[in-house]
Amino acid sequence: MSWLLALPFFIPITTALIAFLARGRKHLCSVISITGCFAALCVSIAIVTLVVSGGPQAAQMGDWQAPYGITLIADRLSAVMLLISAIVGLCVALFAISDINENRVKLGFHCFFQLLLAGVSGSFVTGDLFNLYVWFEVMLIASFALLVLGGEKIQLDGGIKYVALNLVSTLLMLTSIGLLYGLTGTLNMAQLHISLAEVDNPVAISTLAVIFICAFGIKAAIFPLFFWLPASYHVPPVAVTAVFAGLLTKVGVYALIRTFTLIFPNDLGFTQNILLGAALLTMLTGVLGAAAQYEFRKILSFHIISQIGFLILGLALNSPLALAGTVFYMIHNIVAKTNLFLISGTAQRLAGSYELNEIGGLYKASPLLSTFFFIAAFSLAGFPPLSGFWAKLLLVKASLDQTAYFVTAVALITGALTLFSMSKIWAEAFWKPHPQGHCKSLYSLSVAERLQRLLPVSLLASITLILGFMPEPFIEYALGTAGELLHPDDYLEAVLTGSSH
Repeated sequence: MSWLLALPFFIPITTALIAFLARGRKHLCSVISITGCFAALCVSIAIVTLVVSGGPQAAQMGDWQAPYGITLIADRLSAVMLLISAIVGLCVALFAISDINENRVKLGFHCFFQLLLAGVSGSFVTGDLFNLYVWFEVMLIASFALLVLGGEKIQLDGGIKYVALNLVSTLLMLTSIGLLYGLTGTLNMAQLHISLAEVDNPVAISTLAVIFICAFGIKAAIFPLFFWLPASYHVPPVAVTAVFAGLLTKVGVYALIRTFTLIFPNDLGFTQNILLGAALLTMLTGVLGAAAQYEFRKILSFHIISQIGFLILGLALNSPLALAGTVFYMIHNIVAKTNLFLISGTAQRLAGSYELNEIGGLYKASPLLSTFFFIAAFSLAGFPPLSGFWAKLLLVKASLDQTAYFVTAVALITGALTLFSMSKIWAEAFWKPHPQGHCKSLYSLSVAERLQRLLPVSLLASITLILGFMPEPFIEYALGTAGELLHPDDYLEAVLTGSSH
């Protein structure tokens, strides 16, 4: 079992090393990267299958028993996050063939891309907080390298803002980990669930909870800690932005979910109020910021923030239905948001700009690309029966069950404003004529480039349609995941006794 749980990060690390050695040959690097992503996808499918049939699966590295050794653990939440991350990695690797130029490949794009995927996967399977910090640092280093790769002035400006605020998160995380170890003598998450409940120091526990919210909140880009995201996500090549949009903030959300369903006592009511307030403000500020933008990627970047608010909302409501809504919403959002950024890159390739007032005519020139945009954009807005509708429905139902009518109102207003932003992109970029009277069609691209751009987009659009038109098995999986999060007995038993169900 240990080797299987280690493969999600071991494969991309190995792929990164091989890609580094071959970085002088663009097409060979692409083949290596795609092969590594496909292998990681196969492993993640095996892990999901194993977890669904046998419950949480744990492994102790070096046969050091928990809580003393390095624990790897896959439950329903981490397994599905591994799977969706592998899908995103494969799609972006395919798209990068045409999007990433030879110079960036020589500078190590595929190496850093694979290291980023290793950091993401490692964060999902680690069973202790210190190794979560290690994987966060791997992600930070790799993402900063990808952000500034090429050395353009705008990239360096965005990279400095990105790394400065994320270093604050690192400092807060290290501080909270040190204090937590001082209180309990362990950093194993399963052991912390037991040990922290025995600590008779509510002030210290409450302080730690707030520090963790700030540390992981910066990574997740919640209000008011999100300013690094719109300042940096529009500056690198779109393949880089797509993987950032799909995965990086979601690792922060995953860390918050894991921390406040497993580690801290459930009676910390004030933390739920903090998370609820942050969720609502994140939803509103993100969607209002998007409504004010007229650049394709900047609109999508602000919507990343807005959608994070929905994910935190489920954690704040903390009911089985709300957490199921968060899990389903996370799957839907990762797919739709990654796809929208990939589509924006192809739109720029055909229309010549990301500025909405400088482009147009995409619907007439490329109906297929327009269809893919419609699927992803209106799913994001919660248009029935696409996947975003079911995700929002679960969260709205959860808020109504708790008579949180103001929360419901904010969610519905955010959804309406999201629809406004997506309609603005549709009207400006796709529907209106191009200001210069001409927009390239997909058929102006080579057959190879069309395939490289459309294959990942069509795959992600297909997943969105499957989630929307056949939601029952995915909602059932999300409900099962919520049950595990709220009642982690199987998780604790798998880690601390080495048995699974």
